[in-house]
Amino acid sequence: MGAQKEAEVAIGGNRDSDSIEASDASMPEAYTAPLHRKLKSRHIQMIAIGGIIGPGLFVGSSNALHIAGPAGILISFCLVGIIVFFVMQSLGELATVIPVTGSFTDYAARFVDESLSFALGWAYWYLWVTVLANEYNAISLVVMYWTDVVPQWGWILIFWAFFMGLSLAGILVYGEIEFWLSLIKVISITIFFIVAIFISSGVIGPQKIGFKYWDDPGAFADSINGVANTFVIAGTLYAGTEMVGITAGEADNPAKAVPRAIRQVFWRILIFYVGTMFFIGILIPHDDDRLLSAESKTAQSPFTIALSDAGLGAGASLINAVIVIAVISAGNSSMYVSSRTVLYMARNGKAPKLLGRVNKAGVPWVALLFSNLCACIAFLSVSKAAGAVYEALITLSGVATFIVWGTIELVHIRFRNGLQAQGQSVEDLPFKALWYPYGTYAALAANVFLIFFQGYTAFLNPFSATSFVISYILLPVFVILVVGYKLWNKTKWVKLAEMDIWTGRREGFGPVHDEPLPKKKGVFRKVKRIAVG
Repeated sequence: MGAQKEAEVAIGGNRDSDSIEASDASMPEAYTAPLHRKLKSRHIQMIAIGGIIGPGLFVGSSNALHIAGPAGILISFCLVGIIVFFVMQSLGELATVIPVTGSFTDYAARFVDESLSFALGWAYWYLWVTVLANEYNAISLVVMYWTDVVPQWGWILIFWAFFMGLSLAGILVYGEIEFWLSLIKVISITIFFIVAIFISSGVIGPQKIGFKYWDDPGAFADSINGVANTFVIAGTLYAGTEMVGITAGEADNPAKAVPRAIRQVFWRILIFYVGTMFFIGILIPHDDDRLLSAESKTAQSPFTIALSDAGLGAGASLINAVIVIAVISAGNSSMYVSSRTVLYMARNGKAPKLLGRVNKAGVPWVALLFSNLCACIAFLSVSKAAGAVYEALITLSGVATFIVWGTIELVHIRFRNGLQAQGQSVEDLPFKALWYPYGTYAALAANVFLIFFQGYTAFLNPFSATSFVISYILLPVFVILVVGYKLWNKTKWVKLAEMDIWTGRREGFGPVHDEPLPKKKGVFRKVKRIAVG
């Protein structure tokens, strides 16, 4: 066991760091220096929340309501939420026992095949660059609620520089910023829920609303077709829950922080996402022309619309300020995840070596610059209808999300099989996925189904070539990356008996139990534990 424990790797991002340094002692330290482990438990907890509550929840939900209607978005977000729950259970088990920055991209290489890791890494990087581009587009839409003096491209450029500077400040600054921004988002959404109840009941606003919009214009905007089209939106808006796996590599105590964050995922999904979809569905008709759609050039958040209609103009402006905060948080996170992913790829020969460079503060500045430059696709929105670009970016990143989640489930299954083949007990794991294997296999099947089902409306009469390409273009690209890398590098499928299930573990492993809660278990304390961790 001593040799196994000594397999710990430098968090700098890869499981081969020691061998790289041994084989090339002349390699500059900037290409091998580890990232810093400075994230505290409270940072991990709030990053887990911040990864869920992004601007997509405030703005993207507008498009979802327009497409599916109030009942439709509840169905799609509940179903995808169940998938997310089991994906996070799988990732929690893996990230707790092997907390490396490469996370599931690293697991794919050691548990399945290097070629799968290559394709997965680039797909995940693309996902977050696309999300980052969405943030730039979203901030331009939201700011136009106040003024159009600065053109859209000007706001994109301003925030491009802002995110770049923020990301270069280091991991501890990132953690602190995310902690406070996430706290603001949690408080704001909670207040909105309370106000929404008063608005619906007629206490605030000119009329009692109740569920009248479920009758006219109706609970569904386009029957099953609308539900199908919002699966991919739900996938994109939920993207970020798996960020905990990435942050585990820079946590000072992942065995304690990660399980706590994972255990609260179900309640956070139920409260923040399903709750939000429920309230905007009863406050706003899905055919309101102020909602974001493919035809719109500008759009308002459904939160803003609901408060404005209730006569709370000041509250509407406040919500837009919260959206700006959400964009800053999400953009910060997008830069973080995309840069760490490409850093791992570069240090394992799956991306240009230059992208693996870090500065003395442990910041992968080259990877940050590269990812932010690629996010400049956001400038495309300047010459096209903002809604059309936004919808296309949402769809592309949504499909990538399902691919990533499905692969996480696959590597989890392989990990369990490897444990069994090498005679290791599951009981020794610090955190065990709930309802394995049923939940894991069901989530894998569901992700595969959604990858193909989410674009079926392109085949309806008349056939839409544009929708077809947007919905399925990532599938052949992903396959080409896997097959091309495998043929070029002659990689082999990892055998269970040879699977590396030890590298990256830290000292002192064994079943982890949370610290006992204080004896006082009031309502406020329980709510705080669900919301904050």
